[in-house]
Amino acid sequence: MDVRIELLTVPVTDVDRAIAFYVDRAGFVLDHDVRVDATVRFVQVTPPGSACSIMLDSFSGAMPPGTQQGIQCVVADADAARAELLGRGVDASEVDDQPWGRFTSFADPDGNTWTYQELPPRDAV
Repeated sequence: MDVRIELLTVPVTDVDRAIAFYVDRAGFVLDHDVRVDATVRFVQVTPPGSACSIMLDSFSGAMPPGTQQGIQCVVADADAARAELLGRGVDASEVDDQPWGRFTSFADPDGNTWTYQELPPRDAV
């Protein structure tokens, strides 16, 4: 049986502010922005090259904004990813070198956190 994660929820306070951050600054793709009714606006963004999308949730109350911590994505080059984030105005951490990878992290305006990991060569693990 194959199991693929294809959608994660990120709780946000302000959908327009979140779209501006994720699309204009973090470089994600805006897939959907649909007003379902007066209280529900379905917004989905996808990191470039990812098979998993992100729903920006301001309506369900399932998690308070800022509580989605430690979403981890894999990138080819942590230094290049950090440089791109910084160039787009995202405050990304210094690259942290560990035996299991190289990491740079950032937070969205609500405090949800992300880490980009450069995997070590397979024979180094």
